[in-house]
Amino acid sequence: MREPRSPSLRLRRLATELRRARERAGYKVTQVAKELGWSAPKVSKMETTETKRISAADLDKLMKLYKIEDAETREAMHALARDARERGWWAKYKGLFGDRALADFEAEASTIRTFEALCIPGLLQTPEYARALFEGGRYTSEEEIERRVEYRMARREILTRFSPARLRAVLDEAALRRTIGGPRIMREQLEHLLYMAQMPNIDVQVVPFTAGSHAGLTAPFMILEFPEPLDTPIVWVGTMAGSVFFEQPEEIERYNVTFGDLQGSALSTKQSAEFIKDVAASLRE
Repeated sequence: MREPRSPSLRLRRLATELRRARERAGYKVTQVAKELGWSAPKVSKMETTETKRISAADLDKLMKLYKIEDAETREAMHALARDARERGWWAKYKGLFGDRALADFEAEASTIRTFEALCIPGLLQTPEYARALFEGGRYTSEEEIERRVEYRMARREILTRFSPARLRAVLDEAALRRTIGGPRIMREQLEHLLYMAQMPNIDVQVVPFTAGSHAGLTAPFMILEFPEPLDTPIVWVGTMAGSVFFEQPEEIERYNVTFGDLQGSALSTKQSAEFIKDVAASLRE
């Protein structure tokens, strides 16, 4: 089975290539629109991923205008356009999220840095913990809860597949102390967290209450980085109104700095493991 691909990443890469090709050819967006008999917004949307599907015919017209004649380059751009039209495994869960799925970007992430203040990060949750977490919200339908748990568990595969993503997780102590689902479920969750923290691609750090105020006292966030240079990092932020994605360099840098500050406030990975063990031991019946 081949590694999952991210349609959104392929679309971002194609959009970047089209913008660079236009700039190299010396055209402005309005000039391209005039040459091809299109509207300027159509050209602009192709370069900002607002257009989700770019047809082969439109792509050929753009490459002809930009004088992209190398056969290998042309085929590579067509391959990106085809991949951008694919449906990832997460498509069947579309009703659980908006237009953009976190799993779409996780599929090709090489490094993920995540901070959670109130609960265990989704990628490190057990099914029982996740179910209890959803039951505490407004997802009253059992079927809806099971779909959410199933989706969350499927996301975890990026940590154990061949060539897994590297995960750096920082948790506030509150995430360990809140007994989600009762003592047994919480203890098993913490034991699972310890098990995952032993994997070579996963680091877990805890910011103890004794650290006082710290940089992460806002909303949970995740920074995703990718192996391809054209695939610039993206930040996911969870809010009450749904997921928000940030892609601008200054936004990414702000979260990079915040995550660095959080790591500075946190215990070392070894100290964090001992801390989690103690909390788990306190939950034994």
